[in-house]
Amino acid sequence: MTTPAQTAAPKLTVADHPLILHKLSLMRDVRTGVKEFRELAGEISLLLAYEAMRDLETEPERLSTPLTEAEFPMLSGKKLALVAILRAGLIMADAMVRLVPAAKVGHIGLYRDPQTLKPVAYYSKLPQDIAERRVFVTDPMLATGGSAVAAIQTLKDAGAQSIKLMTILSVPEGIALVHAAHPDVDIVTAAIDTGLNDHGYIVPGLGDAGDRIYGTK
Repeated sequence: MTTPAQTAAPKLTVADHPLILHKLSLMRDVRTGVKEFRELAGEISLLLAYEAMRDLETEPERLSTPLTEAEFPMLSGKKLALVAILRAGLIMADAMVRLVPAAKVGHIGLYRDPQTLKPVAYYSKLPQDIAERRVFVTDPMLATGGSAVAAIQTLKDAGAQSIKLMTILSVPEGIALVHAAHPDVDIVTAAIDTGLNDHGYIVPGLGDAGDRIYGTK
């Protein structure tokens, strides 16, 4: 029997808040240096986390204020895991862990073959209790979508059941591929650009996020 959750369409959220768009425009600027680019990526990640975690469960807990006792909402439900797609996803997970310091952090290493544009896995280290956690996958760029699809499959193979993908920049091709392969995974992104060039890079984009974060190019 099919449940409503199984038939629900995958959700795409574009967090186009003016603060996010302003910071993203600064990231796009070729004149923005490594230090500022890194800071902007972290700041946008924090703002995206507010949107991605909007549906976290809460339950009332009785607390004492300096004036009285009352019930106030506290986080409940599944614990969280932040999983970074290496290497650029690290900047997002590192920023988000400041909001949810009790979250466990995992890493999935993938690189894109320059000839085939297909993802190649080289590393995976995930929390042992990943099946019991709500998982937020981080990768600044959702371009062809191959790396995201492969990373999500790695998580599912490890038992993860509740997964959201968080990106700073996306294109329709990548979104479509992720939703086709994993229709149960929601995507939260800051912006959707026009598309990809012949080399699989987002246009107009912001260049190679990893290189600009780490100053390797």
